[in-house]
Amino acid sequence: MNFLSAESLAKSYNEKWLFKNLSIGISQGEKIALVGINGSGKSTLLNILAGKITPDEGKVVTNKDIKVGYLNQNPEFEGNHTVTEALFAGDNHILSVIREYERCLNEGATSEQLQTAMEKMDDLKAWDYEQKVKEIITKMGIKDLTQKIGNLSGGQKKRVAMARLLIEEPDLLIMDEPTNHLDLDTIEWLENMLSAQNITLLLVTHDRYFLDKVANTIYELDNGKLFTYKGNYSYFVEKKAEREIQTATELDKAKQLLKKELDWMRKQPRARGTKAKSRVDAFYDLQEKASVVKAGPKLELNVQTTRQGGKVYELDHVSKAYGQKKLIDNFSYTFKKKDRIGIVGKNGIGKSTFMNLLTGIVTPDTGKIDKGQTTTVGYFSQDGLEIKEDRRVIEVVKDIAEVITLGTGETIGISKFLEHFQFTPAMQYTYISKLSGGEKKRLQLLKILVTNPNFLILDEPTNDLDIATLNVLEEFLQNFNGSLLVVSHDRYFMDQLVDHVFVFEGEGKIRDFPGNYTDYRSWMDEQELEKTKPKPVSVKVKSGDEKKKLSYNEKKEYESIEKEIAELELKKEGLLTKLNSGSGNNEELIKWGKEIATITDQLEEKSLRWLELSEKA
Repeated sequence: MNFLSAESLAKSYNEKWLFKNLSIGISQGEKIALVGINGSGKSTLLNILAGKITPDEGKVVTNKDIKVGYLNQNPEFEGNHTVTEALFAGDNHILSVIREYERCLNEGATSEQLQTAMEKMDDLKAWDYEQKVKEIITKMGIKDLTQKIGNLSGGQKKRVAMARLLIEEPDLLIMDEPTNHLDLDTIEWLENMLSAQNITLLLVTHDRYFLDKVANTIYELDNGKLFTYKGNYSYFVEKKAEREIQTATELDKAKQLLKKELDWMRKQPRARGTKAKSRVDAFYDLQEKASVVKAGPKLELNVQTTRQGGKVYELDHVSKAYGQKKLIDNFSYTFKKKDRIGIVGKNGIGKSTFMNLLTGIVTPDTGKIDKGQTTTVGYFSQDGLEIKEDRRVIEVVKDIAEVITLGTGETIGISKFLEHFQFTPAMQYTYISKLSGGEKKRLQLLKILVTNPNFLILDEPTNDLDIATLNVLEEFLQNFNGSLLVVSHDRYFMDQLVDHVFVFEGEGKIRDFPGNYTDYRSWMDEQELEKTKPKPVSVKVKSGDEKKKLSYNEKKEYESIEKEIAELELKKEGLLTKLNSGSGNNEELIKWGKEIATITDQLEEKSLRWLELSEKA
């Protein structure tokens, strides 16, 4: 079933065509990822397909029987709405009933209002859906449903927008950078959900693990053209390399032929016959083909690092808390030369605070932080550039140095160095206010590297960077001779660079785990598996074909579990009767509702155990 078709799309900005004559079709069940360098027009194309902006040429046709949901990079809400109102703003009748029920729970409604809301939930059989809604809200880290949207940070708004989109369950999901502002646990949950379910999806993301697991088709937007690869990200990387080799060969051939044709054009008299005219037309077609601009100068991050002495950083029993919330508790660590450490943990658990302690932005409550005399820190923070928007790119860098020393010992001028960072001579005189998010990130990184640091602290450096830039940044950091401390939600980026991780586990506890992020996740999965494994039971078996019998303890458990299940069902029935009678006050109704939920969980657990024992019996 076709969900969406777009024909001959074109869009330009500032007299420059982003793309022309693009055609796209999205069928039910397809999971498409759109990739391309920053500025190629990915977000613009998503906005056109979602109906948010109009193309200069072409049209988009959406199946009238489907609902399209769109997640913008920077979602907008009514500032005076609460989180609850924002989450359940859809026109779905069940959602409106759940919204009213959540409002009654969170905003102190009367017992009559709560009773009415619960009866409506019963009538629509909305309890299972409400449980799914709660899971989504919890996974997105949304805790205060009464908070005003206007008081939320950009990252919090993005998570609310994501939760709303998943709650509404549209037929076609269009998502622009869904993993930004999510912690690693949430990214993995979202990845599993989108890849496992029969969801139709079009997304832009630079998270390569996410791409590899979720997408089954890759669209690449390159020089205004769209290339299709029927496979995941790994397949795309392989086939893109083949295409680039072929394109380069064809381009060289076209240029050689163009030289010959140009000589012919110059030698021909002004009056030409029909044959000459057809050759002239072919010449102009060839000229257009040969004038395709190759990719700009390769981004080369190769700078000299300051010599590092014996002492790098020493943390001695460091603690930090804000109010009653412990972020770091009695942590000690001695950094070594060429340490390569990743930091993982949920949002708000203390990762940025830890880096701010190292850089002296905040001071510890107790303990001591001692930085080596020769340690030169380069800190890439999430806050971005603190530069006046009316300054030009080249002026910002010239404030630090006129000449740069590369890792080879060679020196180059600042303009040439900027070109290595993909800032063309024209872009170097662009005002900061005109730069895209990715270009500002590149400039921020350049400013840090110009100071020749030997200890790099990177807080989410991958946000807003395209995949091509990420690959080059990884290559540079792999060859970086100093120490590295990095926080990133990009698991692939982390895996390539670190050899152990600081895991922020909550309540100020930090685990130093030997290995990269994937090693840590595998270890965590093994720990969870061990917890769920039943304890081995010693059973005597007469022959290989004979079934295992119940042990003495299992027999006793089997005899008693049926009685326990009956008692729980009776208790649940009594509580439901109380709820439906409407006799309780507000506090009692909430209490009974929670007890019913607990009993339901116990019944499910005991029923599964009964089935397991009955098979043996």
